[in-house]
Amino acid sequence: MVLLNNEEFLTQLTLLSQSARSESSFTITLKRYDGHDRPKPRPGNPPLPKPDEYQCLIRARSRSKKLATVVRHDEVAKFMESYSKVLKSSMDGLKKIKKVKNKAKAVQG
Repeated sequence: MVLLNNEEFLTQLTLLSQSARSESSFTITLKRYDGHDRPKPRPGNPPLPKPDEYQCLIRARSRSKKLATVVRHDEVAKFMESYSKVLKSSMDGLKKIKKVKNKAKAVQG
């Protein structure tokens, strides 16, 4: 997994979404991140210190590529605005799915 800064992550995410159109799909996960990259200590050991503020860990994964970035609390609004633009631009080729009504619902409605 490659940990990138926020701007590089968005650039690589754009490239990942473009390559996924023809080859496969990709997934994105968001998770609260406290800055610790090791497991919690066993009972009897001193506990990990509590963070002053939590961050957001964002991961993107396709078949052959993994990307990650950590967004600080004060940068979330700016990052999410850019992130939404990337997602909107990569979703322009989606097809609308026609919904089929159940016979029971059609009779009631």
